[in-house]
Amino acid sequence: MNWLLLNSGKCEAAFNMALDEALLESAPHRCAPVLRFYGWTEPAATFGYFQKHAEVATLTKLHPLIRRPTGGGIVPHDADWTYSFVVPPNLEWYSLSAEASYRRIHDWLRLAFVELGVETKLAPCCKKSLPGQCFIGHEKFDLLWHGKKIAGAAQRRKKQGLLIQGSVQPPPKPLKRELFEAAMAAVAQKAFDVSWTKFAPAASVHDLTEILVREKYSLAEHNQQR
Repeated sequence: MNWLLLNSGKCEAAFNMALDEALLESAPHRCAPVLRFYGWTEPAATFGYFQKHAEVATLTKLHPLIRRPTGGGIVPHDADWTYSFVVPPNLEWYSLSAEASYRRIHDWLRLAFVELGVETKLAPCCKKSLPGQCFIGHEKFDLLWHGKKIAGAAQRRKKQGLLIQGSVQPPPKPLKRELFEAAMAAVAQKAFDVSWTKFAPAASVHDLTEILVREKYSLAEHNQQR
């Protein structure tokens, strides 16, 4: 199988959410999943699609504060390594249950850390967290380092495909982000028997992204809709 790799670099918060949604909406036109790595031009926070903005706004000082197209809790983007994974509906991964998909993506990350000599493990069960906070406590199959959650993800499954948005809060050990990204790609080659091709989104994806930035993710009407 051939999978697609996209490194967007640092982008504005609204653009990051818009491009992930545009990649999901365009997934049926591709026969391969897209793994996207990206950063942030300024500290920001995202929160789950179903969370209440008024409650979220009291729990973080990071701004801009953007509603994600996926679920989950508040994620700070001031020092994290962010990625998304978009699967078209023709792939087996799309048909997995939400729990099975969540476990698979974090086992992928676990193996990537193994490549870097860092031992992590999947959480066997939940640990109570503060309401709405993604990285306080943990859920089943979150990625733990010395008992502390360092990776979480949120999902959205539509007829167009599956979008997973993930955040890694790297452990306090000298690790370079680019080495972690390379390790993720290398693990996929071995564990999933895939090869990688650098991905350049079509003009239609760029156009949809700009529309979503302008008419959705940069607007208070969207971010504060509930």
